[in-house]
Amino acid sequence: MQIVRVEDAVGNVLCHDITKIVPGEFKGRAFKKGHIITEEDIPNLLKLGKEHLYVWELKEGFLHENDAGVRLARAVKGQGLSLTEPAEGKVNLIAEHSGMLAINEEILLRVNTIEEIVVATRNNNRPVKKGDKVASARVVPLLIAETKIKEIEEITRQTEVVAVKPFHPYQVGVITTGSEVYHGRIEDKFGPVVKAKVEGFGCKVIEHIIVPDDAEQIAQAVATLIGSGAEMILTTGGMSVDADDVTPSGIKKAGAKIVTYGAPVLPGAMLMVAYLGKVPILGLPGCVMYHKTTVFDLVLPMVLSGQTVTRPMIVKLGMGGLCLECDVCQYPACSFGTGA
Repeated sequence: MQIVRVEDAVGNVLCHDITKIVPGEFKGRAFKKGHIITEEDIPNLLKLGKEHLYVWELKEGFLHENDAGVRLARAVKGQGLSLTEPAEGKVNLIAEHSGMLAINEEILLRVNTIEEIVVATRNNNRPVKKGDKVASARVVPLLIAETKIKEIEEITRQTEVVAVKPFHPYQVGVITTGSEVYHGRIEDKFGPVVKAKVEGFGCKVIEHIIVPDDAEQIAQAVATLIGSGAEMILTTGGMSVDADDVTPSGIKKAGAKIVTYGAPVLPGAMLMVAYLGKVPILGLPGCVMYHKTTVFDLVLPMVLSGQTVTRPMIVKLGMGGLCLECDVCQYPACSFGTGA
């Protein structure tokens, strides 16, 4: 920081706000800290009674916070994001469409380890909506060595650090299992809940089959839905350890490869994830029918954003996998599923 004559300040960075006062009319900021002095500013500064200023000299090899913030934001920006104009060095990353927030946590950690660099994000693997702010990038000082920004640009050159993956509008087949529903003893209340969930993501339920607790008929229903063009299959009912609950057996009999049966998530421990070829099959536990937010809300966006669900992905859900069942559900703006 140094003191310079106003006439000699062109090209330097103002170190403090400058206030303008017009008695009875106006009192406020005329020039903001961080402003780069131009030739046109000189007459106005002199009218404000300023003959000398505290400035930072913008030396070669250093960047102003706004320029650095823009380059930092561009370095970490991936698909599905747009940038705001810089304000006091901060640039926000905004979702261009609804989708799944995807963060390369390892690279983000490397970026934030560099001193004077700040990239703050929302939780990873969370559904976001078009227009949501998902991250902000800025530098700490008013001026920063350009070498730090170049280092980040090199680190992020071949990877997306923050991105929003669009949801794919799947053709969905639903299988409701349970002899009590099949024989009409009770009304199916599970199917409508599942249908509403997937349609909320732009998917279409192309067929809904109701079968009794019979592994062979469940397997046949899976084959029928595959033949009808289902890109994802959801089964409801029959996922517990009761003797009559044979949905997992039916999914296996259909030829599907089981990824996991069970998830460290409450509600939702009895989830099954399987694949028949490239078609994901989710065996949904009963809690999905009557809890507002469950393991289904964590896994469904993964599938719809094109991720192949693995057992380690499900295991990781255990950190944050306990839903607090708040009176007013705030998901996804809460801790549920943050381990993902």
